Amino acid sequence: MDMKRFFRVLSLMVALIIILGTTFSALAISFDYSEPLESETVLLVNMDTGIPVLEKNADEVRFPASLTKIMTYIVAYENIEDVYNTRVEIRQEVLNPLLGTGSSMSGLDYKVGESVTVIDLLYCMMVNSGNDAALVLADYVGKGDTDKFVEMMNKKAKELGCENTHFVNPHGLHDADHYSTARDLYKITTYALALPLFAEITNTATYYCEGDDYPLVTTNYMIDVNRGGDYYYTYAKGVKTGTTDEAGRCLITTGIADGYAYMCICMGAPYENSDHNGAMTDAKGLLRWALTQLELARTLVTETPGCEVNVNFSNDTDSILLYPIENVYSILPKERNEEDVKLVCDAPESVDAPVKKGDVIGSVTVYYKDDALKTVDLVAGEDVEKSDITYTVHVFKSVLNSWQFWIAVGIAVVLLIIYIALISHIRTKNKRRRVKKYRRM
Repeated sequence: MDMKRFFRVLSLMVALIIILGTTFSALAISFDYSEPLESETVLLVNMDTGIPVLEKNADEVRFPASLTKIMTYIVAYENIEDVYNTRVEIRQEVLNPLLGTGSSMSGLDYKVGESVTVIDLLYCMMVNSGNDAALVLADYVGKGDTDKFVEMMNKKAKELGCENTHFVNPHGLHDADHYSTARDLYKITTYALALPLFAEITNTATYYCEGDDYPLVTTNYMIDVNRGGDYYYTYAKGVKTGTTDEAGRCLITTGIADGYAYMCICMGAPYENSDHNGAMTDAKGLLRWALTQLELARTLVTETPGCEVNVNFSNDTDSILLYPIENVYSILPKERNEEDVKLVCDAPESVDAPVKKGDVIGSVTVYYKDDALKTVDLVAGEDVEKSDITYTVHVFKSVLNSWQFWIAVGIAVVLLIIYIALISHIRTKNKRRRVKKYRRM
């Protein structure tokens, strides 16, 4: 299997994990965050577990602006065999739709008639958010039909389990029918990060295309130590910015430190053509807070019993311990009270023998304060054999103690009395007949 095909298989596996994880993952906790948020939509997710730790309108449909280019990267990369050696001619007619739009450009309008490598086009699109590069890639993969490429984007979004996403172009310029949500963008970005080169490209602050003596410069100040100023954050990695009048300031970035990784998605921060970027301010504060104040805690252990239930019909034991079927890890504040974490079992008062080790008997839910983190099955920790004698005695006692039995006994007694009375009546009648017959003789 060649490397390209291998990575496609790997990407498909990641997609399945994303979809399944979305269905079965632990419920989100929105911890208290003391700083005000400028972004209208925020989603902060621990990437190690897939657990969201802070949400604000995460399922609200919004305009993604240039965050769109993450999906453009996915579709382009997966449909071009060799990004290093494949060259694409820059044609003016492909760039014409951007004329007069005030688009962010990567300088391809100065290379019309030249051939540019796909790897350079990917850098042009993701580093300084070139709408020109997005259109050139879409035209190339769509074989001259950008709409076909957009169809591929929407198909991929559905494959990734996106429920509220629809694209109409590959660059993110405003269109009322071009939208997504923070939760969908988390799925898309998680998938993209599993593709080769994506993390490297989106975490690049400065890049020189082939033959250029001027660099591409990132639009993401959080990863640019030289130009980022107060927005720069040492532990930030990638990913993509986006800005339009309608979308506001948007950003997807990750923070990685001390064995933890978080993805932060901010959308809809105010944009008034000022230098202030509220999305970056929010993201920097949120990542710093998560990386310093939260930790991964094991809240359920398979070796520690969750609860105990009584066992019927056994001579060996009166009760049995139930154990969680899996370890449960949760993201929790480092500073927390022990009573904030509670285990609530849902199991019957008793079970009937026989019981086999591993039988599912109940469940246990982990709570942090009033938030349910996760529910897992509880299983029997040992085999328990059934005693036939004990069971027979139980059945006998049950019969004796049942109202149906006593009703049956009452009916039987009444029938017996009626029978005895009837027999007595018949005998008396027969006796009288014999006496009468004797007298006639």
